[in-house]
This record gives sequence, structure tokens and C-alpha cells, in this order.
Amino acid sequence: MMLELQDLHVSYGGIRALKGVSIQVNEGEIVSLIGANGAGKSTTLRAISGLERAQSGKILFNGEDITGKPSKYMVQKGLILVPEGRLIFPDMTVLENLKIGAYLRSDRDVEADIQRMYALFPRLKERAWQMAGTLSGGEQQMLAVGRALMSKPKLLMMDEPSLGLAPLVVKDIFSIIRTIRDSGVTVLLIEQNANAALKIADRGYVLETGRITLEGSGRELLSDPAVRSAYLGKS
Repeated sequence: MMLELQDLHVSYGGIRALKGVSIQVNEGEIVSLIGANGAGKSTTLRAISGLERAQSGKILFNGEDITGKPSKYMVQKGLILVPEGRLIFPDMTVLENLKIGAYLRSDRDVEADIQRMYALFPRLKERAWQMAGTLSGGEQQMLAVGRALMSKPKLLMMDEPSLGLAPLVVKDIFSIIRTIRDSGVTVLLIEQNANAALKIADRGYVLETGRITLEGSGRELLSDPAVRSAYLGKS
């Protein structure tokens, strides 16, 4: 087991955002966390990343209790977040954004990894000297993922990677997520596009108003009548 949340509670003022969330992510998996807006999906990732403080419960990463550790510590450990909305640096070039992803690294493989990002995302190579803010939405998402991969993650957390993207671009993004997993990086995926997320997931969880209500393999959740009714529509 790479990541385990044990009875995690997070509150904002008087609002209880997470009410005892427990999930597991095993090494080499894609795990999808699905749910409606406001269910607590992003809060879960922010708590894991050290951006939100847990009120109670534990976060274990490779057996170590990392609850309450700062975000920089999480990055050093290999827990990397691709945030919702991408949050690339618009007034910097594509190349500069990629280099920022490696800001905590001291090894000599940064340039080689930049070339690997260009191989994974050929459009980024074509636009290496272009200001990131002028990229299309799909290209910005690719840059956000590439920047995260430059941190050499052990666990890559992705918050709504398909948000606002055209269907063909969404298909590319989910194909890339598979490729990332196949390269040895474990993935925790937060998605409102439940159909696409569960199709690539080894396992999944359903989060409703701060609580896990269902869990199973991606295939099991895809065929679950309650999941289909609530999240999959007629797809």
C-alpha cells in the first residue's frame, strides 16, 4: 500500500468538508475518486498535499504518518498534485514552467527529463518558447501534467484534469494518464467525468457529502446501478 487515509476529517470554519474518509491507493494503481460538486474531492487532495490541515485522522504514505506535514515535505517525498484549473505560470514559457517542476531536484537528469516530457507531449516541444498563457486549454493541461512529472512523483494526484476540455482532448488526457501509470507512477484521480475516470481505474471510490459511500473496481462501479443513475447518465 502506498497511500492510506484513515478516518480523515477536515473542516472549514463550521462546515465539515470530510467526515471520516478512509481510502487506500496501492503502488502501480490508478484509483479514481468520483462525486458531485461539493462532495469533498478537492479537499481530499488538498489535505493529502498539506494544503489543508486535517482536524483528525491519519494520512500514511509508504507507511509513514505524514499528517500535518508541510507541502514542501510532501513534494520531497514524491507526492505531487496537478491542481484543478492547471495553475501554470502564464507569463513564463513552456520550458520555464517545466523547469520550475524540478525546483527541488539536485540531480543531473533534469535536461533528460525535459526531453522525456517533450516525447510524451510533442505539442509542448513545438511551443517550448511560447508563453504558457497563450496555449490552448488542452495544451495547458499537458503542461501542468508535464511540470508535475518533472518533480519525479511516486504518486501523482490529479484534480479534474478533463475540466473544460473538448472531448477529443479529454480522450488524449486519459490516454496519457494510462501511459503515466505504465511508466511506474501511481495515480490518484479526482474527476467529475465518472465514465472516463472509471474506465481507466483499477479501483474507485464514490464520495458523497464528505463520506465514502461506495468502493470497488472500476468495472464494478461502472456497472453499479446507483453509480450509473447518479453519475453516468445514459452513457
